[in-house]
Amino acid sequence: MSLKVSNLPSQSSRSRVGGFTLIELLVAITVLAIIAVMGWRGLDSIIRARVSLNRELDESRGTQISLVQLENDCAHLVSESHLPRRENLRAFGQQLILIRTVYEDNQATRLQVVAYKMENAVFSRRESPATRDLKQLDAYWQSAISGVDNMPAVKLQSGIEVFEMRTWNSDENSWRVAGSDVAIAPQVPVVGQARPAKQVPRKTGLEVTMQLKGKMHPLLKIFLLGAA
Repeated sequence: MSLKVSNLPSQSSRSRVGGFTLIELLVAITVLAIIAVMGWRGLDSIIRARVSLNRELDESRGTQISLVQLENDCAHLVSESHLPRRENLRAFGQQLILIRTVYEDNQATRLQVVAYKMENAVFSRRESPATRDLKQLDAYWQSAISGVDNMPAVKLQSGIEVFEMRTWNSDENSWRVAGSDVAIAPQVPVVGQARPAKQVPRKTGLEVTMQLKGKMHPLLKIFLLGAA
């Protein structure tokens, strides 16, 4: 009687059916490591781009707030007819002092001294209480010009590298660098005393150049004075 030999798998064949070889595991681990590194680099670049974008958005928001506020103040600059023989705006160095008209519901029109200043790369704004008393207004103006006022400052923009101003003088029909026309008027106004009309330079425009740190090109903006 002959025995029939069945085709059973060998021991080595049975071992390969149940798992991977060491070389296959090493190749798989290497591929996974490469994919993980590529994914981490992509995620890191996305995070860096998001941080940079948020920083630029914050800077742009601060610049927009500064320019919108400055435009509003310039538009409401008090007219010469309402404040005769007095300065209503003075730009010198890194400072801008102006007198604006304040309109509020159910209240008479009042005047307010507004002071802008760029110091230590920070652009800030200060304002006095609104008043109808010209002597009080002169006191606010004088303290703002002298830099001894106690008006609270609101920071509008930081990280400014360049800040320059020019004013358009209607009498001369030309631009003047901020501060170059201060010699025409007294450096410190006398409280309660009006200035002679010929000593007050008539200004109808303001040009502001602002450049943030790290930016290649400055931002230039021209404002009409008393356009509201």
